[in-house]
Amino acid sequence: MESVSELLTEQEAAIYDRQIRIWGADAQRKLSKARILVVGITGVVAETCKNIVLAGIGSLVLMDDSPMTFEASAANFLVPFDELEGQGNSIATVCASSLRDFNPMVQVSVEEGGISSKPDEFYDRFDAVIMGRSSLTLRTQVNEACRKRPHRVAFYSVDCRGTCGSLFVDLQRHSFTSKKAGDDKAAQQDISFPSLQEALNVPWSSFNKRTSKLLFALRIIDQFEVDVGRRPGQLSSQDLPDLISYRGKMCAIQKVPESFVPDNLLQKLASVGGTELPPVCAIIGGILGQELIKAMSCKGEPLKNFFFFDASDGKGIIECVVPSQMNDH
Repeated sequence: MESVSELLTEQEAAIYDRQIRIWGADAQRKLSKARILVVGITGVVAETCKNIVLAGIGSLVLMDDSPMTFEASAANFLVPFDELEGQGNSIATVCASSLRDFNPMVQVSVEEGGISSKPDEFYDRFDAVIMGRSSLTLRTQVNEACRKRPHRVAFYSVDCRGTCGSLFVDLQRHSFTSKKAGDDKAAQQDISFPSLQEALNVPWSSFNKRTSKLLFALRIIDQFEVDVGRRPGQLSSQDLPDLISYRGKMCAIQKVPESFVPDNLLQKLASVGGTELPPVCAIIGGILGQELIKAMSCKGEPLKNFFFFDASDGKGIIECVVPSQMNDH
């Protein structure tokens, strides 16, 4: 049996001693080789980055050329007070500096430019991609690009709006070890994930009444922002009449009643715009960090494939949204 020192350097074994005792040296070794790309750094993404850097991933590349503003830093604890407006630095540059201080053993760098301009081969450099707030079109495009690569590139998208948070996971084909109920021995299991586009294509009429209403409300908002050319998170309460009208069109296409998506939920999401609440970011960022650690270490059953949270009632709901032909996997 290999010793910890054969799997990790002495420095890694010493620094990550506590977590090695939890998930083992082999899992930590795999994690220390993980190469992660993050696109768009919001408050919830900052929380996620902090968690995975402290856990000891191999490298983290940040992409966000947006200039530093007071609004952008409102829920982003990685931004020091002296790095606000007027300094001329991008959000990615400022956050990278802070993250290096959390764990000097993790390589943190900045990639300039927009993700839409990168060729598909760009993704060969990574094992996982995390996308913050972005258009539904861009998320779908990046997810498809990840799926075309010769090696598995996991894909995550995450966002928080007011008291609500959402997460999507696509691990494609994933193998992991986990203990089954009533059995002390860990066994390898395989699981398949649909792409974001495949999940979007699942008809609403196939969902049961217990399905989280956030799934449909956020789907309406995502598509509305794309169709009217609005930047993600730029809605306000003034958009509510148009949003309700748009809901009617989408529900008609999906052959479900408009009551499927309550007015008050759309109003709540529209009125907060792109505002993030730090406590909600901490919760969603913690869950995403945990999911990425499980996926990169191949230890523990992953979340499949949507997660929704609303702090107003404290409920977190996992929704498995897959095409009918994948229900057996």
